[in-house]
Amino acid sequence: MDRIKKMDQRLYPILTLLFVVVLWQLIVTLGHVPLYILPSPLDTVDAFIGDFGAIAGHVGITMYESMLGFTLSIALAFILGILMDSFTIVKKSLYPILIVSQTIPTIAITPLLIVWFGFGLLPKILIIVMVCFFPICISLVDGFEKVDKDYLNLFHSYKASKLQTFVHLKLPYAMVNFFSGLKIAATYMIMAAIIGEWQGGTKGIGVYMVRTKNAYALDKVFAAILVIVIISVVFISLINFIAKKTTHWK
Repeated sequence: MDRIKKMDQRLYPILTLLFVVVLWQLIVTLGHVPLYILPSPLDTVDAFIGDFGAIAGHVGITMYESMLGFTLSIALAFILGILMDSFTIVKKSLYPILIVSQTIPTIAITPLLIVWFGFGLLPKILIIVMVCFFPICISLVDGFEKVDKDYLNLFHSYKASKLQTFVHLKLPYAMVNFFSGLKIAATYMIMAAIIGEWQGGTKGIGVYMVRTKNAYALDKVFAAILVIVIISVVFISLINFIAKKTTHWK
């Protein structure tokens, strides 16, 4: 039964996607829609194959930026999450600020970062950290707070230290929340890097998209979007795989 349910969960999205792709192809073909208005799925695949070398080079730059920013986001989220869990005053001081910070549009602050830090790697990394840090940190803090009080009392009854309680109880307990936040951050990771490249960059898939858009080569723009979607899906699938292996006890 479980296998059938899992197959259903995968089958319906795949069938829906196939329906959308076929409908898209029919609309473009039967409607004689020009390539510079809306390329068909076949045009997109042809553009991807034909310009694979250029796309791969730009994707490599974007992935480097994304992974560096994502890794820093995880590290900072753990540091601040542990501090907020350990010291109430830190949480009371920073938690509301973190919430309010998410009301600032990323696209609005990106030009400021470029003015302050130039057109290099740093502003792009900062944008990714700003976008990815929040869901990871908040998920961790919520996970630490949701630890069952009976388990905490049990550890206290055995006179476990704060470090032992954290390592053997709170941290494993928060992993489910952590991976949930990680998946949310992963969906934003590439997007944040591309926004940074749009505002000020010389290489990267965002720069490639701007150049091809300006040349009205929308088939190549859609090819870039296809690559972004594939990378995001693969990355989220990898996180799901790691989550299942590390939180099998849940």
